Amino acid sequence: MSVIEHLEALRRTLIISSVGWLVATAAAYVVHNQVFAFLVDRAHLTHTTLLLEPTAGVFIGFKIALYLGLVLASPIVFWQMWWFISPGLHAHEKRLIIPLIGATTFFFLVGVAFAIYALPLFMSVLNAFNPPDTSAEYTADSIISFVLAIVLAFGVVFELPVVLYTLGMLRIISSRWLYQHRLYWVIALGLIANVMTPGVDPFTPLLVFVPLYIFWEGTALLLKLSGR
Repeated sequence: MSVIEHLEALRRTLIISSVGWLVATAAAYVVHNQVFAFLVDRAHLTHTTLLLEPTAGVFIGFKIALYLGLVLASPIVFWQMWWFISPGLHAHEKRLIIPLIGATTFFFLVGVAFAIYALPLFMSVLNAFNPPDTSAEYTADSIISFVLAIVLAFGVVFELPVVLYTLGMLRIISSRWLYQHRLYWVIALGLIANVMTPGVDPFTPLLVFVPLYIFWEGTALLLKLSGR
């Protein structure tokens, strides 16, 4: 493909992804109040502890709709992402595009679901940092921004096995390289887990580290079995 053809393909990818996101965002806006109530409940907060700034009510609904729209449109976004990459793959590698689209979407949604499931724990750990004899009061906008950022971050981080497998498929890395550098990966995954779950106890980061390490081992084994 020429440079112009690459740019045209990129434009097509961006247009289709943006339209899919826009449509999903419009649909998500219809239920943004229910989503807000659900997230507040999962964070073990009450509406009386949330402060509302004068203009926050307008933006909270759009913010929730944008994030939820991105989650709902993720299959379209990932489909277009892999379609854009596919011209650079060999014929036998292109056969893996559909499974990779499914895997990318699956692990992203697993990360989102995991973050929502573990949200009460994250909030309790963060509240443990509060000084004695104080009560936490949050603005509605700040707590929703925090929760949505956590959810999206986990969705991205849980793409680790897809990224590793793709790099292995392209022969940029190999299972042998992964096993040789296992110690460094364990340290790196441990650091990621600690950054994503700040706290004073050693157990909370394990909630993130354990699935990430299982993903890493599973991907390395899959690459080894496929001769990569």
